Amino acid sequence: MLAPKWLENSVIYEIYPQSFYDTNGDGIGDLQGIIAKLDYVKSLGCDVLWLNPCFESPFQDGGYDISDFYKVAPRYGTNEDLWELFDKAHKKGMKVVLDLVAGHTSIEHPFFKESCKSTPNEYSNYYVWSDDWILRNPDPRYRYINGYAPRNGNYLTNFFYCQPALNYGFSEPEYPWEKRPEHPDCLKVREMMLDVMKFYLNHGCDGFRVDMASSLIKGKNNYPDIKKLWEYYRNEVKKINPDAVLISEWSNPPQAIGAGFDVDFMIHIGRTGYVRTFRNELKRIPGTYLATDTPSFFDKNSSGNSKNLNDDILVNLSETKGKGYIAIPTGNHDMGRIRQYRDFDDMKNVFAYIFTVPGVPVIYYGDEIGMDYVYGLESKEGGYWRTGARTPMQWSNSRNGGFSSGNEADLYLPIDKLNLAENNVETQEKDENSLLNFTRKLIEIRKSNSALGNLGEYHEVFASDSECPHLFLRSSDTQKVLCGFNPSLRNVVKELPNNFELRSDFKELLVNNAELVITKDKITVTMKPNSFFIIEV
Repeated sequence: MLAPKWLENSVIYEIYPQSFYDTNGDGIGDLQGIIAKLDYVKSLGCDVLWLNPCFESPFQDGGYDISDFYKVAPRYGTNEDLWELFDKAHKKGMKVVLDLVAGHTSIEHPFFKESCKSTPNEYSNYYVWSDDWILRNPDPRYRYINGYAPRNGNYLTNFFYCQPALNYGFSEPEYPWEKRPEHPDCLKVREMMLDVMKFYLNHGCDGFRVDMASSLIKGKNNYPDIKKLWEYYRNEVKKINPDAVLISEWSNPPQAIGAGFDVDFMIHIGRTGYVRTFRNELKRIPGTYLATDTPSFFDKNSSGNSKNLNDDILVNLSETKGKGYIAIPTGNHDMGRIRQYRDFDDMKNVFAYIFTVPGVPVIYYGDEIGMDYVYGLESKEGGYWRTGARTPMQWSNSRNGGFSSGNEADLYLPIDKLNLAENNVETQEKDENSLLNFTRKLIEIRKSNSALGNLGEYHEVFASDSECPHLFLRSSDTQKVLCGFNPSLRNVVKELPNNFELRSDFKELLVNNAELVITKDKITVTMKPNSFFIIEV
């Protein structure tokens, strides 16, 4: 395994900094707030923090538009606060991973302002500009912005207009302004971003989750050049910290891990089986690009379409084995909450699945207490429909949900008062049957059973595009664990294959409304509606 050894047992906790915990009463979460809650995160069983961007920014896209890569945004504190976070997390046996926005900057970045000038200068080619304000033969894959600057040209954007693409080059240049990745100007950009990585690694950062990791080098047939770029970065990063991790937003684990990443998410750019397994609720959010008209497997109205994700997992595992990890998260800052249109029993079924499949589990802050998507919010800092999944963490059923001592009107986003009484940490801490304590139990079971670990093997037992349940076997050298899921409203009975071996003294690790029955001739699984089991066999 090329990835850091500490990933073998890790669980990641994603934090949207402005919404986690506010310690100075200004209504915005800060780094001292994260430091204050380290023990809480560790109590979940999570040992890796992933922070969404905390760098200086005009916040036209929630911090994914950076104006200074080397400075913590004042709203979060100072660089010294970040170094303190690294240090205190390490003392608790935890890692801290920063979000690296490597493909673009803000239009407010000094380099971009220089590149906008009509007189050629050192930064003219730091970004991709056409050679005329009238764009000839536009490529439908890209979006150029015209009429912005004195410079006679249009700049390429990666996402919003305010995020101009850094110029790492084009694999097969087609226009005069497109340069090969080895062009001196493109190499300057490459080294500039490496310097950013070195800066944070040298101060104690444990690695990076890379935003839009596959987008840096443009053009047709760009994978060989993208691979070469990330292999170079990986080698340089490992020189500084051999245990540093690289996590990609790529949504194609064989490609991402083949290019040097340690972990890749099986969401969400590439409409994978993840969407068809969990996310049909998003069809009710206008504008979402994750919408699907087919009920997901974890929908009570599902007919049992577990095959999509099952097949995705099998393919991705076979092509990445011994090289890196897949990751199936509870959600993230770019999608609606997994709680949407589900009650706590539904959530427990979903979580039991997420924490028994292979790879590195990831919890999006607040999912462990069932925080819901909040409808009707005005877009905040470029969030648009994503805004409803970025509301403040709910620590208690007190003023401002325990998130901030500030004025309610100053909060980064409103507290979800509709669900606050039940969906808060303090209340759920006291309830042994809460989703919070269920999540803790699941992570404990995962970490104490080698077959369920991040490296455990995965074997399909039963998966269908039209029938429940979904059954799979996890295994290690010393253990086998059978997992089964029936999220539907129907009772289901399934006979296991004749060649399936099961000890008569099998051990129930966690079972909800399900039963395994062994007779002389067969093994039968009986599952009530909305049920699951995790059984050592």
